[in-house]
Amino acid sequence: MLRTIKPKNARSKRVLDARQPKEIEDARTAIFVKGTHTGEVVKNVMKELMALKRPHAIAFNKKNPILPFDTASKSEASLEFFSGKNDASMFVVGQTTKKRPNGLTFVRMFDNKVLDMTEVGVVSWKGMSEFKTPKATPGHKPLMHFASELFDTHPRFAQLKSMLVDFFNGEEIDSICLPGLEHVISVSCGPTPDALNNATAIAYASRPTTALEDTSNLPMVHIRTYTVKLLASGTRVPRVELTPMGPSLDLSLRRHQAADSELLKQAMKRPKLKKTDVEKGLGQRKKNMEVDEMGDLRGKVHVGKQDLAKLQTRKMKGLKAAPGEQEDEEMGDDTESPRKRRKQA
Repeated sequence: MLRTIKPKNARSKRVLDARQPKEIEDARTAIFVKGTHTGEVVKNVMKELMALKRPHAIAFNKKNPILPFDTASKSEASLEFFSGKNDASMFVVGQTTKKRPNGLTFVRMFDNKVLDMTEVGVVSWKGMSEFKTPKATPGHKPLMHFASELFDTHPRFAQLKSMLVDFFNGEEIDSICLPGLEHVISVSCGPTPDALNNATAIAYASRPTTALEDTSNLPMVHIRTYTVKLLASGTRVPRVELTPMGPSLDLSLRRHQAADSELLKQAMKRPKLKKTDVEKGLGQRKKNMEVDEMGDLRGKVHVGKQDLAKLQTRKMKGLKAAPGEQEDEEMGDDTESPRKRRKQA
């Protein structure tokens, strides 16, 4: 447990206030931790990921006896201590064993507590040095692209997608100009097995735990990084070309730990809106309106039952009733109109 620190001056008070929860959080800081046994593959892959994460990355050079999935060890307490001391909300733990070689564990924290974890194995990789192409500027916000339906339907891939988005996500911005978009991170899956074509989260949630832990049939995850080159196209919209920048990673899913329901509920909780913001319409929930996957705003309009008797049709001169006929309709069928009486006379 971290001791309670009382600020002694204004500078230390500003630092402590910056660590308090905010409505719009700062960029997530990731700590790269080496386990007791790390090979060259794990070390190089962690360096490549750290190059993409800079400047919000901290590297621990010494080896640490941290086993994230071992509940009997003191690993969870160590992660909580490192998280509170460095104000970091994500960890990347590298560990190589005979049973699980070249393993990387992504750990996500909330309130200095472990929220969820997922482990991947490095099957193959290529570093930035192997691509003799221009590199992106460190600290720029990347464009994330997930090219598989499994990232929305399968719970394991959905967790990995959420983890990667939080890992590479930088500061929250309202808009970005095209020249400011320097690199793209594309995440795709290998050939999807027939058993996972129509997979849904509900179907997999009803399966036993042993079936969810089996990762032998899950496809491989491919991570590719490209730089964006904008060329003239003769129109206002430029022609975009993607150039491989590196790193290139092929990962396989392994163990995972889902988030606790109560802790996840606290992590997803949003602050209450101020009365002035509600009166201005900022953040007010709009009924029957939603944003689709492409970012387009769609709405539903509910129309009441239409009364056809009151329907206004097109007016025609030939259908207009004569003045005598209108009086006749008002008097009833028993009375004769003056025009009929004149004809009879």
